[in-house]
Amino acid sequence: MSLRRITFFRSFRRWSRSAAILSTAAMMVVVQPGSAANGATSAGDNFFAATRSIDLLGEVYKNVSQSYVDPVDVSAFMYSGIDGMMAQLDPFTSFLDEAQSDELDEITSGQYTGVGITIAVFSGDLFVTSVIEGQPAAKAGVQTGDQIVAIDGVRTSKKAIDEIRSAIKGPPGTTVRLSIRRDGLGAAKVIAITREEVRVSTVPYSGLFGSSGYVQMNSFAEHSREELSSAIRAIRAEAAKNHVALNGIVLDLRGNPGGLLTSAVEVAGLFVAKNSRIVSTRGRAADSEQVYVTKTDPQAPSLPLVVLIDGDSASASEIVSGAIQELDRGVIVGESSFGKGLVQSIITLPYDHILKMTTAKYYTPSGRLIQKPIARDDSRRKVVLSTGDADSTKVFYTRNRRKVYGGGGIRPDVAVRADSLSEYQHTLENSGLLFRYASRFHRKHPEFQLQHLPSEPVCGEFNRFLEKERFVFRSDAQKSLDSVKMLIQKEDVENHKELDGQLDALEKALAASTRRSISRDSLRIATALQREIMRHYDERGARRKAIESDSVAAKAFALLADPARYQALLKP
Repeated sequence: MSLRRITFFRSFRRWSRSAAILSTAAMMVVVQPGSAANGATSAGDNFFAATRSIDLLGEVYKNVSQSYVDPVDVSAFMYSGIDGMMAQLDPFTSFLDEAQSDELDEITSGQYTGVGITIAVFSGDLFVTSVIEGQPAAKAGVQTGDQIVAIDGVRTSKKAIDEIRSAIKGPPGTTVRLSIRRDGLGAAKVIAITREEVRVSTVPYSGLFGSSGYVQMNSFAEHSREELSSAIRAIRAEAAKNHVALNGIVLDLRGNPGGLLTSAVEVAGLFVAKNSRIVSTRGRAADSEQVYVTKTDPQAPSLPLVVLIDGDSASASEIVSGAIQELDRGVIVGESSFGKGLVQSIITLPYDHILKMTTAKYYTPSGRLIQKPIARDDSRRKVVLSTGDADSTKVFYTRNRRKVYGGGGIRPDVAVRADSLSEYQHTLENSGLLFRYASRFHRKHPEFQLQHLPSEPVCGEFNRFLEKERFVFRSDAQKSLDSVKMLIQKEDVENHKELDGQLDALEKALAASTRRSISRDSLRIATALQREIMRHYDERGARRKAIESDSVAAKAFALLADPARYQALLKP
């Protein structure tokens, strides 16, 4: 049995089970050598309780498997029992089968065997939403916006997205045949693609904006340090080429769910002095503390630094932002982070299965516990005896004696709330209508010059596209009114005719309000539409456009342009 450490925040979903495993493997999950007593019971009592529990589990499993009134899938039944045990602990402890183990390796290594595309389902159809430059799909001519109608002759309709991804992936050197239809028209064209090792960079974008460097990092994997280091070198080279005095770096960790603990320490080491304490982990045993310090000299020891975080910045992102904040190495801007301060150990089990188990919590250099309290269902059996939740009122201090607080998560030094999508724009984006229109525009105008992209004619054509697609938008308020109408009809309420008149009046008022909201949204929709069209021609250019119109990034750039304010924020 082997073990490795990972800080992990990917998904709360409990993965489905398909593989078979013997019941003895579940017993291996229950009894882990080296567990320390919690003080409530003696080691002997713990051993007896564990042995009795295993006996009970085996008896329940055997009796139900053999005698339940209907046939039982014995493997799925055991998996559900393991899932039930894991659900009593925390959202990040889980038991992974063979397929899920492969997915975990892909996330932590930053590479996989496939063709180099991202996919999504819109209105039941499968589309290529992006193509990684230089990878097999791009070499074979696959384009953003292509509809995949079949994989190796098997139609993709009604297939689960995870099943589709698995079908596209495969051993290196093997061939997958994608049946592609462009713009939803004409006969599908079969494209044969040879699978290769695909390495996905954790730094999808970096560049120079005025006098400030900007780097987006979307996860922490094995190569993150070298990818970030390379991005910083490129920014410095671009600044020197343009004779610009670089005033600092914006490191964007918004939406970054984390990854490897060691990668977080290495990334922080690019900015802070060698041997700086970045994070410590403490497990159940009193002597279990491990302290992680930087082991290399920093690449940018004094360059001003702003780190952007939000409610989806978690785990390794919080390690980095917490250390940068407490070592007074930079200013944290944005919204409070997620608060995922649990460390998972990856324990290999028989039959290529994995137990991803929380074995420690991590703490910032000042001793803050990053983990937010986990809401637990009081109606369930009390399995976890003591949680050690963080105290939100406790004060900690940075190196410069600035006050920071516990309670979980990292609170920014400068709070800036990102612009939120309206109901209308959110619906357009989630339904894929912006994406599908942009794909159609690209097909009709393959050589279009983006600098000549107008807003009004494009928006007018987009509205006609929505009409052709029979898209009808109803706000949440209108949907609630629909529910009320159905309830009244179902219950046969007295004086319903009088109510019908009042509800019709309310319907008209809400419809008018929705039209006004859509009208107010027109400029934002036009900007989003232009950006999506641009992405089909020039993905990097579209990313830059998005950053230029990002209000949070604008605050960060303004802060770097004001050295006096930047320095003042790092003082008590």
